[in-house]
Amino acid sequence: MATELEQNMSHGIKVRWPVAILYNRSLIQGESRNITSNGILARWNRPLDENETYRIVIALPGKRYIAVSGKVTWSNLDSLDPNGTFSDMAFYFLKLPEEDRPLLNQAVSAQLA
Repeated sequence: MATELEQNMSHGIKVRWPVAILYNRSLIQGESRNITSNGILARWNRPLDENETYRIVIALPGKRYIAVSGKVTWSNLDSLDPNGTFSDMAFYFLKLPEEDRPLLNQAVSAQLA
């Protein structure tokens, strides 16, 4: 039987955590919108290329950070906001280090409390 955390993580948890990508010597900043055990939906300050793999740093509460490799699987580039400044993009986690998984689970559990 799945735990409450596992059930919630499979559907996604609404969180607003800072996220960042270092790409081509520039920092792309964003904010998470939803996170699961397999990926993250985030809003970025500029569009990213679909089907590309990025190294994403997620700032968890308590000044803890995890770094994951994720591939863009979805974006709303065809419906950007009127100023064209924000892009929602979903990433599938290709690599989440095993030592970081408990940190992510703990941060999500705290959001559910």
